[in-house]
Amino acid sequence: MIRVTELTKTFEDFTALNKLNLCVNKGSVYGLVGVNGSGKTTIIKHLAGIYSQDGGEVTIDGQKVFDNVDIKKRVGYIPDDLYFFPSYTINALARFYSKIYKTWNKDRFDSLLKGFNLDGGRKLNKLSKGMQKQVMFAYVMAVTPDILILDEPLDGLDPIVRRQVISIMMEDVAAREMTVLVSSHNLKEMDGICDSVGIMKNGRMIIERSLDDLKTDVHKVQIAFPVDDTDISEKLQNLIILRKEKVGSMYLMVIRGKESDVIQHLQALNPMVMDILPLTLEEVFMYETEQSKEVPL
Repeated sequence: MIRVTELTKTFEDFTALNKLNLCVNKGSVYGLVGVNGSGKTTIIKHLAGIYSQDGGEVTIDGQKVFDNVDIKKRVGYIPDDLYFFPSYTINALARFYSKIYKTWNKDRFDSLLKGFNLDGGRKLNKLSKGMQKQVMFAYVMAVTPDILILDEPLDGLDPIVRRQVISIMMEDVAAREMTVLVSSHNLKEMDGICDSVGIMKNGRMIIERSLDDLKTDVHKVQIAFPVDDTDISEKLQNLIILRKEKVGSMYLMVIRGKESDVIQHLQALNPMVMDILPLTLEEVFMYETEQSKEVPL
């Protein structure tokens, strides 16, 4: 289990993380999302043992991460900004990894390389960014990590390779109960693989829930009221409305709360038409992170 408690990190006069809390259960896939500058990469570098916190605690299976070699051996980390030793070929760096990690699986590395249609004799600095990400994924998965931490892992990959990477990752989650934390701007893909989601803003965790609960607590409602009812705004004050828009006589509202309570409240207003529409993770993220924008009713 990954647990972050009251984590604080500052860089000179800038507070990157402000008493942030995070919890990832064993064998689950956790999606970390947030606008640029929200602190996602900073928390990831703490989990990878690169940064030391200014306050709070970062643990994996109850052990502190920073300067903990035993924990780091179990963690696979792919940063957004990749670095490779200059002039190394794919196979030369693989031999380097095999000497460091006792869990290195050469057969699996060779199989992944073949699946990605990559030549092990090629120099890493001559590969495209997308190909470098494929190679790094092959290195990390060949180590057989217990915890996989990914920062924008699918950026620069074509759709076919994206599906390959996700499929390989999910196979290990199912077979070995590998724990995954992934940060990505591609919320459509995360929507289909994550068990839980943490939404960050300004260095804080503003929402952390299972994906099912997150969607259950936010509802997109299409509704029309009687034309002679001029007092709707006042009657909606008891609802937590994240967004309101009007198109003709129809209103589109995004409302946070228990679905049965929201429906009961709206039905009491005797609407002419009311439909509950499905929400995507991308929409939930957008409505939760932006300020409420309302069009007067």
